[in-house]
Amino acid sequence: QVSLVESGGGSVQPGGSLRLSCAASGSILASYVMGWYRQAPGKERELVAVVTNGGITNYADSVKGRFTISGDNVKNTVTVYLQMNRLKPEDTAVYYCYCLDRRYVPQTYWGQGTQVTVSS
Repeated sequence: QVSLVESGGGSVQPGGSLRLSCAASGSILASYVMGWYRQAPGKERELVAVVTNGGITNYADSVKGRFTISGDNVKNTVTVYLQMNRLKPEDTAVYYCYCLDRRYVPQTYWGQGTQVTVSS
């Protein structure tokens, strides 16, 4: 079982920055994909950015050049960070931490979600 704990989010003006973090406990270090999806009102959940245990990253086209995903492993806890710069109103959404545990039969886990609001 994997437990995800999110932090960060909030409200910011256009052009501002926010940082999200998500810590995963449960010994997933061997093989995983972790990152963030988001869901705006009336829209489907979409990929924002993910990173693998091997350091491979994938970004949505809409955030490339503005968002950066990174991670670290400390004491069997994997933490991923999403640095969001030059935020736009269209980035407003609930951001969900995502974890795919690939050690055995692949299992997906989701965080509880954190609100990001970009507005003047």
